[in-house]
Amino acid sequence: MSKKTRAIFLGLCIIGSFFIYCVFYYSNMIKNAPYRFSDFEYLTIQYGVRDSILNSFNSATQEYQYLNKQNEVVKKKLKLTDDDLLYLHRKAMEMGFWNVDDDMTTPRKDSLEGRDIPRYILEYKYKEKGKKVTLDADYPGNQKMKDAAKTTIEKVLDMINVANAR
Repeated sequence: MSKKTRAIFLGLCIIGSFFIYCVFYYSNMIKNAPYRFSDFEYLTIQYGVRDSILNSFNSATQEYQYLNKQNEVVKKKLKLTDDDLLYLHRKAMEMGFWNVDDDMTTPRKDSLEGRDIPRYILEYKYKEKGKKVTLDADYPGNQKMKDAAKTTIEKVLDMINVANAR
């Protein structure tokens, strides 16, 4: 073999093995991603004051229940499209929702303290995994985690309101 042929052979061996390694490594990484939209089953949100969480939505059953301005509980069917759910999935990923604590509630000294503080319970359910976060509006913990959870909850509520207005 000439020097040029050896150099080409050696270069192809190094580059080829690196390419095979990258394909193998990243394909397993993508395949084992914990929260894929293809595995998405449903999304639920519940919110209200601690003692009476009357507002709720479940994307699987399409049941939407909310308290209107006349303090009446209204129940109706509300369907979010696949595009709406994909948007919410991507927003949760973008905001880092998967990394926030599951329990973001404020510790209370007695049952009467903070009764009027809103509480939000948001759950994303996938085939093998799920993420359920409980957030009090006055949570004193890590501000970045609180902002990530709060923004994700706001996006879900905005999407529900848009779908309700259709």
